[in-house]
Amino acid sequence: MSVHRCGWCLKDDLYINYHDTEWGVSVHDERTLFEFLILETMQAGLSWHTVLKKREAFRAAYYNFDVQAVARFTEADVERLMSNAGIIRNRAKITASIVNAQAFLRVAEEWGTFDSYIWNFVDGAPVVNAWTELSQLPATTPLSDLISRDLRRRGFSFVGSTVVYAHMQATGMVNDHLTSCFRYHEVMS
Repeated sequence: MSVHRCGWCLKDDLYINYHDTEWGVSVHDERTLFEFLILETMQAGLSWHTVLKKREAFRAAYYNFDVQAVARFTEADVERLMSNAGIIRNRAKITASIVNAQAFLRVAEEWGTFDSYIWNFVDGAPVVNAWTELSQLPATTPLSDLISRDLRRRGFSFVGSTVVYAHMQATGMVNDHLTSCFRYHEVMS
């Protein structure tokens, strides 16, 4: 019996594994939320596949996405990251990752956790869509527009609506698995 998956993930085993084990699963762990925020920022203008291939190098370069450590990065760290061929070497995105770590900590201080803040936008439960074709998946929604504006107001950068919506998909704030995909019902249980 063959397993039906969302068509976007069929490129290779890396994509399939990500789809089958992570994409759309509700995330409430602060480190993981920060990791996805940074990775989605790095993805801007690139493919998610490119980012996934570099994920382990990012984990090493960003001290396993320790938000406290990243928030203290200096210009020397920016230069260290710019010379790291294993990651995406875009100065603006690297600088944004530091700014976003600092903003992440401010939000966590205000709300108790970043998780409390971000999941507040969906009342603590994923938005469940019922897409039947990949062409139906939006790149942005009015909700991702709202979250993007609020993040920018709080000092985050590189958090346009497309980046935010991808973050929502990755962290399970929205279930965008196709209804025919075996993961559609699994991520809701």
